[in-house]
Amino acid sequence: MKINKNTKNTGPAPEKLAGGMGATAARINALKELQRSVLACFLWEDIAYEGGETVATRIARLVPNVAPEEVAALAFNARSTGKLRHVPLLLVREMARHPKHKAYVAFALEQVIQRPDELSEFVSIYWKNKKEPLSAQVKKGLARAFTKFDEYQLAKYSGEGKDVSLRDVLFLCHAKPQDKKQAALWKRLVNNTLKTPDTWEVALSESKGENKKEVWERLLSEGKLGAMALLRNLRNFETQGVDRKLVTQALKSCKTDRVLPFRFITAVKYAPRYQTELEATMLRAVNGVKTLKGKTVVLVDVSGSMDSGLSGKSEMSRIECASSLCILLRELCEDVVFYATAGYDGSCVHKADLVRPHRGFALRDEIIKKKNELGGGGIFLKQAMDYALAKESEADRVIVITDEQDTDKKANPDTANAWGKKNYIINISVEKGGVAYKKFHHINGFSESVIDYIAASEQLDSAGDYNSLIKSFGFNNQ
Repeated sequence: MKINKNTKNTGPAPEKLAGGMGATAARINALKELQRSVLACFLWEDIAYEGGETVATRIARLVPNVAPEEVAALAFNARSTGKLRHVPLLLVREMARHPKHKAYVAFALEQVIQRPDELSEFVSIYWKNKKEPLSAQVKKGLARAFTKFDEYQLAKYSGEGKDVSLRDVLFLCHAKPQDKKQAALWKRLVNNTLKTPDTWEVALSESKGENKKEVWERLLSEGKLGAMALLRNLRNFETQGVDRKLVTQALKSCKTDRVLPFRFITAVKYAPRYQTELEATMLRAVNGVKTLKGKTVVLVDVSGSMDSGLSGKSEMSRIECASSLCILLRELCEDVVFYATAGYDGSCVHKADLVRPHRGFALRDEIIKKKNELGGGGIFLKQAMDYALAKESEADRVIVITDEQDTDKKANPDTANAWGKKNYIINISVEKGGVAYKKFHHINGFSESVIDYIAASEQLDSAGDYNSLIKSFGFNNQ
């Protein structure tokens, strides 16, 4: 969620796990808690059990307790590998408050700013509590980042009408152009004479509500819509009566770069007519080398809390995002077995069942079908792991996809038998407390980088050692 506009404070949320009826959250060190809070963070948005403002406050509390190079590396990783945009900016802003972290601010800020609008977004975050002068390191980082962008990018994200514009940031950081050409470009930015970019947003705006069908068809025929723009506007194409052949051809030829399956799941909700084409594009997006070798056993939480939305404004439920990860795992694992798991809170009895390993949307449908068959209770981690062990005997890795709302009052999740050679919990929510940290490698988030993260960590001799992971991402303070 952007800060560069008027926002409403969500305030603190009750501190509870699974509505106060679940397992006790595990204690973890500051670095792991910060990592947990960051990698799946919907900043300043509400989730089912905790307010987004509370997440941001917790991040601010943790930053000074973590080594500056580790905070900087986490910000860099969250932006480049996790594809997060706002929480890396918050991390750097919090670094700027503390003397021992300041030396890393300029370099970290330069690295995490990868779009022009992030320049102004960072200043808005910096001024969220009060307006104050930018620190020297912040000015240096913003100035370095400013030199990355060309006229098209600056015009697209100029931010006129926002609380903080790119023109404002340029004046604040006193950036120096690299050459005469860039100096002339920045002069056009200051004078508001940048060339208007030919984007679909601009084209529709200039149409003034007329001939939208023709505008869409021109953009489609000229290949001006990327994969995300296509997915987001399928409903508009339907409404405007856009030529279906142009849409299907665009879906076949667009560059997906492994767009996460949940984007396609959302799109098909609003444009069911294109389900066949969307599924084919989705499978093309995830098709590639089998990233995870050997046998993978996946336990998918289909409990009641998984029906909750990911955040206050999300169109996706947790179970839909869990399903999207399963679609991804189905394509990228050499050998994979899926189990759905839930149960009954009152009796604390676990229930699970094998999920047929369909491809694409059929796998999502099968997982959601299991949700209706296995009870609405929370996950029972110990019982679920025992069940899978009895069925499978061994695995190179076990992956549990859940929101970690363990409701087992009889068996502490810390006693769960982590029987795989490697054991992971992927938390697709951002709850303050998690479970079974002693035995499982915790990963927070559902971006396309989750599978890459698992593969990279397994290549390290000291799997789970965050310092080694930092080095693997190539971060250094120069």
